[in-house]
Amino acid sequence: TQYKSGRNELQGGVVGTQMSNLGLQRALEQQNIPFVRAAVGDRHVLAMLENRGWRIGGEGSGHILCLDSASTGDGIVSALHVLTAIVSLELDLNRLKQGMRKFPQELVNVRCSQVPDLQSESILRAVHSAESRLGESGRVLLRPSGTEPVVRVMVEGEERRQVKQLAQEIADAVHRAAPMD
Repeated sequence: TQYKSGRNELQGGVVGTQMSNLGLQRALEQQNIPFVRAAVGDRHVLAMLENRGWRIGGEGSGHILCLDSASTGDGIVSALHVLTAIVSLELDLNRLKQGMRKFPQELVNVRCSQVPDLQSESILRAVHSAESRLGESGRVLLRPSGTEPVVRVMVEGEERRQVKQLAQEIADAVHRAAPMD
């Protein structure tokens, strides 16, 4: 993005997902590059890119969409874009990624036979407590998986120990709220 933005080839901003690291968002904001989050999944990222007329988006899993080259995520295309930036900017990969500090992120999958009400008082209390302890330096995401019987609890922030503790507290609240078989 840094390379494309400098060459006026970015055309808008970058689309990530709900799971994209907060460090990415902050790094793009520091470069005045707009960043928005789509629901998880390539199709949601693609839809938002097309809706906004933007060209670059992706997921934390590494699925990167470069619509100026391909309409689907393609690892080879993504690698070629990175190599082009490295050569053109005369930087090595470590220097190229220095602008982004990845925030510690903890993902806990709470296996449930039935997804609990994620708006229940006990779950909301745990989420609000975590959010207030993180302040502006972190975030919490709670969502049912679309592919397996789990609720995904994601917490990210500046300090790894706190992130792990808060994610476990929320996961415990989700587990307690889950209906028993």
